[in-house]
Amino acid sequence: MDFVPHTPEDERYLLEAIGYGSIEALFADIPVHLMVRDGLDLPAPLSEQDLWRNLRAVSRTNAASPVILMGAGAYRHYIPAVVQHVISRSEFYTAYTPYQAEISQGILQAIYEYQTMIARLTGMQAVNASMYDGATAVAEAAVLAAKTLQRSGILVLRSVHPEYRQVLRTYAWASGCEVREAPYGPSGQLDPEALGSALDEEIAAVVVQSPNFFGVIEDIAAVAPIVHDSGALLVAGFTEATSLGILKPAGQAGADFVAGEGQAFGNPLNYGGPYLGIFASTDKFLRKIPGRIVGATVDREGRRGFVLTLQAREQHIRREKATSNICSNEALCALAGAVYLVSLGKNLRRLAQLNVRKARYLKERLTALKGWEPLFTAPFYNEFALRCPDPREVNEKLYHLGIVGGYELGREYPDLEKGLLLCATEMLSREDMDAVVSALE
Repeated sequence: MDFVPHTPEDERYLLEAIGYGSIEALFADIPVHLMVRDGLDLPAPLSEQDLWRNLRAVSRTNAASPVILMGAGAYRHYIPAVVQHVISRSEFYTAYTPYQAEISQGILQAIYEYQTMIARLTGMQAVNASMYDGATAVAEAAVLAAKTLQRSGILVLRSVHPEYRQVLRTYAWASGCEVREAPYGPSGQLDPEALGSALDEEIAAVVVQSPNFFGVIEDIAAVAPIVHDSGALLVAGFTEATSLGILKPAGQAGADFVAGEGQAFGNPLNYGGPYLGIFASTDKFLRKIPGRIVGATVDREGRRGFVLTLQAREQHIRREKATSNICSNEALCALAGAVYLVSLGKNLRRLAQLNVRKARYLKERLTALKGWEPLFTAPFYNEFALRCPDPREVNEKLYHLGIVGGYELGREYPDLEKGLLLCATEMLSREDMDAVVSALE
């Protein structure tokens, strides 16, 4: 069966309508080396029984390391058993917000509770019912700021996750915006003077991540006045959601948007996805933020109920005039986040404190080794950057011991060629960390 439903005549009609002469011209922006010209080199088809046999053979080669020192935007945390139990129930087990939404009061209430908890953690008034991931959430916030202020510039700190900056550039290109970058200072935090000199009347949004890509905690309260004095809006991003349990909420510190990755809230490491994009803002932007929003109300008999609200922002009502184009909000990931937060309750703060202590212990042990020293001096959360003799050699040695090493910073930061980004969560025991140090001595 041909799974492409369009006939050659259909294709010609569509291309003429949008002003292109050929399919090749339509996709000219895609680099040639990424295009498949002669079909995919796939093996012959298998029966279902043979396919299962092959998959089982492949699965036996998997080796989940008990010791992971890698963070860099994806974090290994303990997930209480209740999370998987709840999200596996048939009433919840879908990636979508129900389309007959008001019939599904259970999932709407769960999303409403999720929004409430995220609002409290971020210090914001408005939270949507999730996005694809942290990178798209940050990009959406920056582009929304540009549209709101009718400015074309977006300023992003170099200490923001490199992949987030790449996604931001793609969104900005599609929206006709220009992305500029500002440096971080010697301490690992942003340089206020450099930030001030980089701001002008064209900058609509400043994107700052805290903890930043190096694990360093930024002073959002000090940044906000500088940004607002220029007439711009502040987007406070994050990749490690458990830090929200201990840091002052960015909303209380003056941010206009708080956006980032919620994977650490009950979502496992899944080769990059699906993840949980968190998007929160002040109520000033409530009618403009992308994604779905659940509200609470009462019915004619005075009973509490939940509804999808402000849907006039979305593409199924306003089409091309919509501010939202989130077709799949991955509500199951948001539900996992909600169940995780409920199961921890006030212990989220204790978990965050434990992460801080684990990271501090590992850093102190490693910096006692010859040739190891901190790259930055500012306070950090559960991730830190060290200069070591040879990051690649270190990771190879750890790999052969069954340990997942750190992120080699030279891949994205040539000036940090000897830098290694390491992470310690509650999943590392003291014995694990001592074993790492002993292996490297």
